[in-house]
Amino acid sequence: MGVSTFNGLNIALRGLTAQQRALDVTSHNIANVEAPGYSRQEAVMGAAPTLTIPAGANQLGQGAQLGQGVDVVTYRRLRDDFLDLQWRAQNMSGGQAEVGAQRLAQVQTTLGSGSSSDLGAQLDTFWSAWQTLSSNPQSDAAKANVVGTAQTVAAGFQRLDTDLATLGAQATTAVSDLLGSQGPIRPIADELAKLNTQINQATAAGVAHNDLLDRRDLLLDNLSRYGQVSVTPDPTLDGSGNPAYPGMIQVSFGGASTPLVSQTTVTMPTAATLSATPGGTLGGLQDVAAKIASYRTTLNGVAGSVIGAVNGLSSTPIFSGTGSADIAVVATSTTVSAGASGGPAGDNSVATAIAALRGGTVDRGYAGLVQSIGADTANADADLDTTTRVLGSLTEQRQSTSGVSMDEEMANMVRFQRGYQAAARALTTMDDMLNTLINSTGRVGL
Repeated sequence: MGVSTFNGLNIALRGLTAQQRALDVTSHNIANVEAPGYSRQEAVMGAAPTLTIPAGANQLGQGAQLGQGVDVVTYRRLRDDFLDLQWRAQNMSGGQAEVGAQRLAQVQTTLGSGSSSDLGAQLDTFWSAWQTLSSNPQSDAAKANVVGTAQTVAAGFQRLDTDLATLGAQATTAVSDLLGSQGPIRPIADELAKLNTQINQATAAGVAHNDLLDRRDLLLDNLSRYGQVSVTPDPTLDGSGNPAYPGMIQVSFGGASTPLVSQTTVTMPTAATLSATPGGTLGGLQDVAAKIASYRTTLNGVAGSVIGAVNGLSSTPIFSGTGSADIAVVATSTTVSAGASGGPAGDNSVATAIAALRGGTVDRGYAGLVQSIGADTANADADLDTTTRVLGSLTEQRQSTSGVSMDEEMANMVRFQRGYQAAARALTTMDDMLNTLINSTGRVGL
């Protein structure tokens, strides 16, 4: 048994088909050069299964295996899973640093440094009012000034406490909003669940689904900005111990014990079910809320120190309340006294003692709060700068692996075009041979 001449036509046809498919992939790459999340693809070619000629089936009596040309073995998606993990981890850190820098900048603004609402300056003015009173113990104007500056200080503590409470509540509410039905996380989870079904069906059917995988990876990239993302293959096994749902993934998010996406089921976490360190925007908001609570505690302590120190020295109470939320002025210009109760006329011992509080525990406590907020804000800004630079570097690395290069695709287009032309030439040659065989043999004498 010999090999039919028509076999050469089949080999040439395989070559045409393979080069055409490679050109199709190149065109697909070029069309998606600006598509977010698209990964460059390539048609991987390999030798087609050989044709076995058994021994004794040819003139030499020897067996042989004849090549049958080329096939497209698979359509490969050029992607680096390790780079994806690094990028998502850095994107998560960037989300946390970004919200921290933004929210802490708002906290720093509430301090009103350098403005009339600067509590530190208001305290300094308050001490100065007592200093003035110590120089003029009988002055009604000086006493009224003490009361007025005390009211400004009390209002300053209350304003700052209210502002901090508002910012803390906003951070806490933002966590719930992100996790709510109208937040950005739910739609991502819903689409991941749908993609699980589509990818599972494509995998089971043996159909290439690179574009679906790209869409899924893009969603995971976006999700990582909000919190920690962990992806594992769906763990369900069939009776033979093989994956029951090949292609499906299980997505854990924010350290919650229940997966965000499992097969086609979406289970949204709550603020209570997130881990203590969920990462991303959620983690940043939780950190900010915790820091603000700490700032309020410190501020409350400073206010308590003012109340205790001033009232402890004054012959009549100046302030009421216990902290920054309820501090108020109870003194009037007629109850304020520069001296001790029952002291001689012109006694200024109380005013002098209170004025001497300047630069003491109260001022140091408030200055420490301002410095703490400033340091936290500066650290958040530095973290944001670092994560932005590292994320940019990782993005470039991913782009070099998965991104579409127009120069490279144009070169591939020419290469596959030449391959197509060569295969077409081989097909033409085989056609000429068959034409000679069919039309020009057995015609002697005609």
